[in-house]
Amino acid sequence: MTSSRPAPGARIASRLGISDRVFAGPRSRRLLAAVDAGLDRVEAELADDLRVTSPVADSASRYLLEAGGKRIRPMLTLLVAQLGSGGTDGVINAAKALEMTHLGSLYHDDVMDGADRRRGVPSAHAVWGNNIAILTGDLLFARASQLMAGAGERAIRLQADTFERLVLGQMNETVGAGEDDDPIDFYIQVLADKTGSLIAAAAASGILFSGADPDLEDPLRAYGEKVGVAFQLQDDVIDLSSDAEKTGKVPGTDLRAGVPTMPSLLLDRSEDPADRDLADRIRAGQARVIAGEDPRILDDEIEQLRDSAVTGQTQALAARWAGDAKSALDALPSGAVHEALTRFADAVVDRSA
Repeated sequence: MTSSRPAPGARIASRLGISDRVFAGPRSRRLLAAVDAGLDRVEAELADDLRVTSPVADSASRYLLEAGGKRIRPMLTLLVAQLGSGGTDGVINAAKALEMTHLGSLYHDDVMDGADRRRGVPSAHAVWGNNIAILTGDLLFARASQLMAGAGERAIRLQADTFERLVLGQMNETVGAGEDDDPIDFYIQVLADKTGSLIAAAAASGILFSGADPDLEDPLRAYGEKVGVAFQLQDDVIDLSSDAEKTGKVPGTDLRAGVPTMPSLLLDRSEDPADRDLADRIRAGQARVIAGEDPRILDDEIEQLRDSAVTGQTQALAARWAGDAKSALDALPSGAVHEALTRFADAVVDRSA
């Protein structure tokens, strides 16, 4: 007996870890088939584009790609491209380049954060060491630049500007807020630079490389950046999840590493005595982990933070950013693309992994 091909949209929903309602409705069927076909092409070509003659580099460069992932950036590029000529070669190459850039950043992030796992597998630096993980990230950035270079100066500029914001966001996260900075505003800007800029570039690429109306580029950049902030705020909530099998990460990975998250920042700002006590215990535990103690000493505090009001406030803030993203779509024509983008913004904050 042969298995039947998944219905249009089923593979997209599976890849993204979101519900079928994002792509629901009769007007979405043709759109879904086009985006799904484009994602299949991106997936297949990425595997080839990341092959390297060196055995170690070859294994390391494809490691996180083969571990899975939501492919949100290429999906957005292909979805927006349906406002123009669809999945052209230029659209496919841009989608691949931006996903490579995202993947490269994960190798670096895991080294900097000391993360043990990524996408349900040991992180690359846990397998090959820090040096190989960092160099692998650099290799992916180089491959992404090669792809964009083939599309001309405009594409090169998009890649360079996006990469600059990504690096500055990571640098600012590493340095932390200054005395004159509002910690929450500073953190939102870090999210906009680290995550929002790449998703904004993905949405803009769908316009730039499909021949769609250029007047739609700025609204879609705004949409992508706001969706990116909402996505990362929801990730802060998911980071506290007790279901490591679903999230692919140890609960509280960021918190254990001393990386600021919105729940911890809101906890620091709270005037509630119980919140202040929890914040003090978390800081003390982080210092002990950094000094070499077992990260599990923070298990109880992470559970308490997960159930705290500040985590609910973070979810509400994510929903607010998703709402602002949907408002940016007012400039788009009505139709299946507009509907899918609207539903996607909702789904970003309605997920558990």
